[in-house]
Amino acid sequence: MPEAASPPPLLPPPASASSPAASVLRARRRRRAWRRPRGLLCWGALVAFFFLMNWWMFSHLQDPATRPRFRLRRNPPRATNSSLSTLEEVNATEKGKRPHPVMLTRLLALAAHALAEADNRPEPKDLWKEPINATLWKPCSDQRDWEASGNISSSEGTNGYIIISANGGINQQRVAICNAVTISRLLNATLVIPKFLYSNVWLDKSQFRDIYQEDYFIKYLKPDIRIVKELPLELQSLDLEAIGSLVNDTDVMKESKPSIYVKKILPILLKNRVVHFVGFGNRLSFDPIPFQLQRLRCRCNFHALRFVHKIQETGALLVERLQGHMPHLSPLQDNLLGHFAGKSIPSGNRNESSKYLAVHLRFEIDMVAYSMCYFGGGKDEEEELEMYRQIHFPALTEIKRTTKLPSAAFLRSEGKCPLAPEEAVLMLAAIGFKRRTSIYIAGAEIYGGRHRMAAISRLYPALVTKETLLSPSELEPFRNFSSQLAALDFIACASADAFAMTDPGSQFSSLVQGYRMYYGGGDLPTLRPNKRRLASILVKNATIEWKEFETRVNKLIQQTKQVHERPIARSIFRHPRCPECMCRTDN
Repeated sequence: MPEAASPPPLLPPPASASSPAASVLRARRRRRAWRRPRGLLCWGALVAFFFLMNWWMFSHLQDPATRPRFRLRRNPPRATNSSLSTLEEVNATEKGKRPHPVMLTRLLALAAHALAEADNRPEPKDLWKEPINATLWKPCSDQRDWEASGNISSSEGTNGYIIISANGGINQQRVAICNAVTISRLLNATLVIPKFLYSNVWLDKSQFRDIYQEDYFIKYLKPDIRIVKELPLELQSLDLEAIGSLVNDTDVMKESKPSIYVKKILPILLKNRVVHFVGFGNRLSFDPIPFQLQRLRCRCNFHALRFVHKIQETGALLVERLQGHMPHLSPLQDNLLGHFAGKSIPSGNRNESSKYLAVHLRFEIDMVAYSMCYFGGGKDEEEELEMYRQIHFPALTEIKRTTKLPSAAFLRSEGKCPLAPEEAVLMLAAIGFKRRTSIYIAGAEIYGGRHRMAAISRLYPALVTKETLLSPSELEPFRNFSSQLAALDFIACASADAFAMTDPGSQFSSLVQGYRMYYGGGDLPTLRPNKRRLASILVKNATIEWKEFETRVNKLIQQTKQVHERPIARSIFRHPRCPECMCRTDN
């Protein structure tokens, strides 16, 4: 027979509804029932709180209405006086157009948190210093030894006259001047003070005498070449195009060797007594070139070109207000400021910090449009930039219409895109600049205006520009002269305790870097991001943690700060550490 099932265990008899035990059971059940939804509510409230906090931080990074104004610590700027506001921003507001979105909001929020935590920690020791071996290089291009190079013609200028018409902005013009001086020596020609072509991009009618001291330029280079202010009367009436003396960029290749000028240009010069280079820019190679010619090119850039007194005086005012004290007399300040270095100037309000970082944000609309990159602005951005290209870069528009170009994503991955302000500020935060760091912003109108600058001004509120440091009356002599305004930026950036460029290909940044190398004595570091490597880090913005971001950015910046002799064929304006321009003290 199957085994009988065991009887169920005995259960306590049910309590009556009115018994004390029943009351206790009912109370326990009510407490259990209440605890479950209350726990869920607490978790829900906590998640909602974090969501709202993140939304608030991100919206404040993007919303231009909540941004702080650019200001000098004691003297808030006037909104009508800032180069960082644009007409497009005003029009966009009137039409109800949404502000240009800020990229990388997650990383920006992490950077804000990291900067808040770092307030009480010391800055990295090498933040404001170059590597120790930078002190081994000293300026020496002012030394002349033409006798040692017998293959170089004399400076009498007897073979004829060279005229140049330089295009571009102040930086391209400066390179053209130095190359023209070198070519004049090579061909034993007399140089006529260079002319500057008017550009519909730069919109500046300034000529050489409006930016540089003509008499000083002529006198300083007298041992090297003969320079005059005008052609002789008998040559002024010549039709240079008709006689074949007009030379343009198609006649002389970019970075041509000196032998090309001897072969192609010297015969014209000897025949017609004058040659006019139109659009003359970077038309002389850096290598191979005779030692003393290379030294002359350095000497012209670092010694012969001095700003006019009007620019020097206002530049000294800028530096004094940035540093909080009168600029010290040094070889750099003597070159940039002349007798205004060390001279007492009514300075008005001063910045409290004695150290400042200068940042060149190469993010003007011309740069953004020409890059063919995308910066998160959607259809409106694409249409606006395409319209700008059609007006200012018609050749690029035609190429785009007929040729398949690389995608914006590919250009960014290859480091071909200018850094947006939010990308630049992430780099600064990662390498250790404190939130209270005084930062001078150089450049013209930032594409996207103030709302594009919201991210950088939220993380670093002590931002200043020449427009916020100088009064309207102090700026008035420079209005509508972009090259003269750029000269003020050049002085402020070259004099800075640290300088950060966002586009290593920028001519302005290259010239500033070279000046700081030449005159810095190891005390003027320049930060040069490798944009391709930086792009490979930023592409992981959705997942990368701040510590890893800091480590990787610091590594790539440290690699670019290493001291090397100028590589073959590289610009001496950017890399003056070479025997022709600078001398090693350990030799």
